[in-house]
Amino acid sequence: MSPIRSATIAALASAVVATTLTGCQFGEADTDTSPIVIAVDLELSGAAAPVGRTYQRALELKRDQLNSSGALNGRKIELKFKDNRSDAAESLRNIADFSSDSQVTAIIMGGCNECALGAVGTINEKRIPTIALAASGGVASPVADRRYVFKLGPNAADSAAALTTELRRNNVRKVGALVSDDDYGREGMAALKSELDKANITLREQKAKITDTDVNQQVRQLTSNKPDALVFWTPPEQATLAATSAQQTTFRGSLFFDAGAAGNLFLGGAAKATERATLIFTQTMVIDDVIATTPAKAARRQWFQDYTARFGGYNGASSFAADAVQLIADAELRAGGEIGKVDRDGLRDVLETSQMDGLSGPIRMTPDNHSGLMPQALTTLVARNGRWRLAG
Repeated sequence: MSPIRSATIAALASAVVATTLTGCQFGEADTDTSPIVIAVDLELSGAAAPVGRTYQRALELKRDQLNSSGALNGRKIELKFKDNRSDAAESLRNIADFSSDSQVTAIIMGGCNECALGAVGTINEKRIPTIALAASGGVASPVADRRYVFKLGPNAADSAAALTTELRRNNVRKVGALVSDDDYGREGMAALKSELDKANITLREQKAKITDTDVNQQVRQLTSNKPDALVFWTPPEQATLAATSAQQTTFRGSLFFDAGAAGNLFLGGAAKATERATLIFTQTMVIDDVIATTPAKAARRQWFQDYTARFGGYNGASSFAADAVQLIADAELRAGGEIGKVDRDGLRDVLETSQMDGLSGPIRMTPDNHSGLMPQALTTLVARNGRWRLAG
């Protein structure tokens, strides 16, 4: 073999080896295995603890499912929990701590309306994407002042419209409403009054603080007016308390629960008081009544079964928490960015155009609407034999 030819072969061999080595190095560098760290501010003690603990269970289950699925390209989700003790000032301290932690990609906040509303300024100032599970529309609107804040859960206007449709269908002319004395309650009553006025249905209301554990007086005042129906626009525990109070009066009309009053699938001690009550909520609550004809419905049924198997029952609010984790994980994978570095602005931009058929139903975020649950996600449920069932 000539010296020139052998030198050429040696050079080619060296080039192949160099390319292979470089390829390995590039391949390693291109694989981001850093954790996706999601901070969670929840009501784990205090008045709102029952819902907070539901969210915690759902978040941990969804984390475990995603981490074992292989869908995160070798990455894992880490959740950092802080208890806000159902207190807006404590929540704000938690948000400040989370936003100064450079590892944290995004925040999920629980169901406390005052907590989410009180943190909006800090969230925007610190530019940390946040998904709140609180019901108040003011959490995510106006969008111009809420660029980093998103909301996942039923919207008051959608719930009021669906409730009014059911009230009209039942020929109700006179309604008494027990309403939580907070932002969501006030927003709900404004929406409900608007819808009922169009339907020529009269409305009288009584307020309850979200910390009230006795609503007998308010319910008696409502029933003394002899309404055709009672609407409970309160947290779940108060709604079942109110139903039990109504049972102890002469009222024999219909009961209607707003989406925010949805809690456990099984009604337990309130089964008799809530029999034949109507609830506006997402189909996932009763997905075992639904034939899984689409991949999305099959996923909802699997979620329902997995949650029930792990926790021995099902809570309607759980799917919102799970969808929040999914939205953040999907956005993080789509946002890309520098390997090993948190890109909160990139994540925010992707979240703002996120679309998915979630466990809760269809979710569509847009630059003009940061409250993603679509009206089509809501359906009508009826209490039968101690649990919620699909109406019809």
